[in-house]
Amino acid sequence: MFNKSFLIGRLVRDPEMKVTTSGITVTRFTVAIDRYRKKEGVSNADFIRIVCWRRLGEICGQYLKKGKLVAIEGPLHVEEYEKDGIQRESIEIVADNVQMLDWGTESATEQSEELIERSHA
Repeated sequence: MFNKSFLIGRLVRDPEMKVTTSGITVTRFTVAIDRYRKKEGVSNADFIRIVCWRRLGEICGQYLKKGKLVAIEGPLHVEEYEKDGIQRESIEIVADNVQMLDWGTESATEQSEELIERSHA
């Protein structure tokens, strides 16, 4: 079996970074992925929740901001739970890899070198 998702979208708000009681960093954010229906001429978006753990979570919490274009790679996780007597599902991508696709004022080379150095520290 194989479970791997590849997404490209923009952050809908700044990431939320927290440190768990066991000292592990977790960062959560949501990306909007445009969907265009050619037949109807309507543009919609899908909103996908992303979670990043440990060093990747630290990097995402520090560098990602609302509106940034990112590529996400990781498995899809589905959890079922009950709330108010109703069975529900929670779906998110647990990121293995996050690539920033727009860089702002610094050059892409400078920022990618800095991220590589920090992730291997």
